[in-house]
Amino acid sequence: MPTSSQQKVLFVQSKQGELVIGARDVPKPGPTDILVKNEAVGLNPVDWKIITFGMAETYPTILGHDAAGVVEAVGESVTAFAKGDRVLYQGFSEDDRACFQQYTLIDGGLAAKLPESLSFEQGATLPLAVATAAIGLYFKAGGPLLTPPWAEGGRGKYKDTPLVVIGGASTAGSLALQFAKLSGFSPIITTASVKNAALLQSYGATHVLDRNLSADALKAEVQKIAGGPVTLVYDAVSVPETQAAGYGLLAPAGKLLTLLPPKIAETSDGRTVVQVSGVVQFPMNVDFGKVLFRVLSTLLETGDIKPLRIEVVPGGLEGVAAGLDRLKNNQVSAAKLVVSLA
Repeated sequence: MPTSSQQKVLFVQSKQGELVIGARDVPKPGPTDILVKNEAVGLNPVDWKIITFGMAETYPTILGHDAAGVVEAVGESVTAFAKGDRVLYQGFSEDDRACFQQYTLIDGGLAAKLPESLSFEQGATLPLAVATAAIGLYFKAGGPLLTPPWAEGGRGKYKDTPLVVIGGASTAGSLALQFAKLSGFSPIITTASVKNAALLQSYGATHVLDRNLSADALKAEVQKIAGGPVTLVYDAVSVPETQAAGYGLLAPAGKLLTLLPPKIAETSDGRTVVQVSGVVQFPMNVDFGKVLFRVLSTLLETGDIKPLRIEVVPGGLEGVAAGLDRLKNNQVSAAKLVVSLA
């Protein structure tokens, strides 16, 4: 356990209130928990949305959903990790398990070892995006329920099947591209700012289309590339306009995956819209999350899954508010904002 019983914490002081630095006790791990000393923490749009719309159940509260650090202590039932291990994990909006603090508890089954070849900052780009992409493609009820690439017969299984990712430069979109490549999809078509084309092609995109195309122009381009309507669209942006455009790309019985609540009136031809949550601590996602984080270390070691482009926000926890403002104002492109706590 740390030498001090107190830690620095970033609180949301009140509903729709300010972010304030404070102190609280360092939690102690339960039997299946690990206590992580956070070295780097990633910022997510969900963090500013919780603040702006007053979505937390109680206040003051602690946010933060992506982190990487060093195991400080383990519960008595934990065998997969030991003090000193480098890990990445997904936080949760419960005070002991949120990331905007120096020490966080996490179920030992929902963390992954961070390869020595990757920095803590690189590790902090991944947990929520990895889970959001993987749950949508491989696990979500009502979704496509594809065979994941780490399962027997899953690698390359969907060869010659087209897939569209709307918003490929977003964090979830970038991981959806990477998983789509592992699953063998081709062509893999994405929308983004064309300046990010080379980056998205390195993740697996075969075609990068200008995100400013009209819905009709997008449909024409996708059908030209794919040879017709597609059966699966992953909308990592999920505003009403992109949902409508994505739905229009689908063949009968096709599926549109969204990250925000669906705004589409489903038609009678079997096209469906399915909202995805990437929170592995939700009860329905825990078992899948444990499998995903168990295989994630190997996927990172082999380079099959790559960390996202990093932009470090200065100031540690004190810099989080400025970083969230940038996300809120759409001032981040093809990068993950990360703060360093080292």
